[in-house]
Amino acid sequence: MSKIKPSKGAPYARILGVGGYRPVRVVPNEVILEKIDSSEEWIRSRSGIETRHWANDEETVSAMSVEAAGKAIADAGIAAEQIGAVVVSTVSHFHQTPAIATDIADRLGTDKAAAFDISAGCAGFGYGLTLAKGMIVEGSAEYVLVIGVERLSDLTDLEDRATAFLFGDGAGAVVVGPSEEPHIGPTVWGSEGDKADTIKQTVSWDRFRVGDVSQLPLDSEGNVKFPAITQEGQAVFRWAVFEMAKVAQQALEAAGITADDLDVFIPHQANERIIDSMVKTLKLPAHVTVARDVRTTGNTSAASIPLAMERLLATGEAKSGDTALVIGFGAGLVYAATVVTLP
Repeated sequence: MSKIKPSKGAPYARILGVGGYRPVRVVPNEVILEKIDSSEEWIRSRSGIETRHWANDEETVSAMSVEAAGKAIADAGIAAEQIGAVVVSTVSHFHQTPAIATDIADRLGTDKAAAFDISAGCAGFGYGLTLAKGMIVEGSAEYVLVIGVERLSDLTDLEDRATAFLFGDGAGAVVVGPSEEPHIGPTVWGSEGDKADTIKQTVSWDRFRVGDVSQLPLDSEGNVKFPAITQEGQAVFRWAVFEMAKVAQQALEAAGITADDLDVFIPHQANERIIDSMVKTLKLPAHVTVARDVRTTGNTSAASIPLAMERLLATGEAKSGDTALVIGFGAGLVYAATVVTLP
């Protein structure tokens, strides 16, 4: 017989508050076209993107996270000292250690909250939300702060016609807390590592230790390029359209609902063509509000779902208590989908 006392947490968990931060600088497609041979019409038809936000020197990963998290904490109606854990999903924090989450937890004024980073690309918010739910039900934290944050402008090759127009910067955050009723459904998640090369960093950091410039990519002026995110656009598009709609449907079934029961659909804001295809495949009714934040925010990876959620609530397109299907998918290839009640 085990001598270990069983853990005891809340019966269920729910999202209590949401917050977002978008950098001040708005970058239109015209700026992107200065470096690539393309057109406004091509970018819009391929992605739906019209503008994106790029961070300035002061808008660091930590600074943007603190701004978004502060709004989420206020929206949840709790104090920072009540946060028991801070989970940050990002691929654009350039220090291997320590985790940026520890700095954010300190700057927010938490009381020695557990803090760690996760790297799950564009599915990172879903991964973080699942971890938060587990901590609350298990009893290791009463309130968990989940942040998705990216400065993808730092990892964008402006001469890469396939990706230069895609990425933006920003931070989105939610506070997850205890609930007497289920407001976060089962997560359908997974990975397909055999497709890892379809979205990847161009050059690993350790290649810079070699010192042989001939082994590193150069820009049009002969300068060594900083590592960037690259992708095989068609392969990713096909995977997202055909496979992620299946995952989204599985998440609906796991939550015990159908598309007719939904009020809101918040997919990862990667590409509006992917969003349109998923809406069609899932046969979402006309009454379902679909997040299209990608048009003015671009692809912000782990930040895209909470940023889109925050905007829908702020504009009144969605309301507190709505039932929403959220799904993130990206580099890995990884994915995570669940059904939630909006805060």
